[in-house]
Amino acid sequence: MIAEFRTEFVREPGALRQNPALVLNADYRPLSYYPLSLWSWQDAIKAAWLDRVDIVAEYDDVVRSPSTEIRIPSVVVLKDYVKPQKRVAFTRFNLFLRDEFRCQYCGDRGDLTFDHVVPRASGGVTSWQNVVAACSPCNLKKGSKPLHRTGMNLRKPPRQPGAEELRNMGRRFPPNHLHESWMDFLYWDAELEA
Repeated sequence: MIAEFRTEFVREPGALRQNPALVLNADYRPLSYYPLSLWSWQDAIKAAWLDRVDIVAEYDDVVRSPSTEIRIPSVVVLKDYVKPQKRVAFTRFNLFLRDEFRCQYCGDRGDLTFDHVVPRASGGVTSWQNVVAACSPCNLKKGSKPLHRTGMNLRKPPRQPGAEELRNMGRRFPPNHLHESWMDFLYWDAELEA
């Protein structure tokens, strides 16, 4: 019984689960904006202990061992620079991000799926240049018909985005929670108000 309680306590440390650390590359930019590059507080402390990161901001909360007390990191910087990927993976998530989480036919932000502009039944391929985000009603309306026979129009032509373009697009969609200690690092290159 006591062992079960201790195991449960260690697995579910309550409020400490709520203290993620923002992970910055060695150039002090986030590894990614969307999804925002975050580590659990445990991973951040482990990386700091192994001397893989520098801690640049901390929460008020602490964790303790019998011999040590450590403030929980809120922002860590990698000591070694990680080169950003130049190739953008063709994933559903990246497709929705490219299309700004909007249906490319009506502009709705509702229940999104994806649609082949040139239907697969007509020889259309699954590629950046032929697939767009679409809401369920528009996808059903278009079906397997060619676009010109539906009376529907695309908001913008589909194309493969560049890695930097997709990273910048991700900055437009901040997560639900942004800790105040992260703000200087997330928008460091934004123009300041006079």
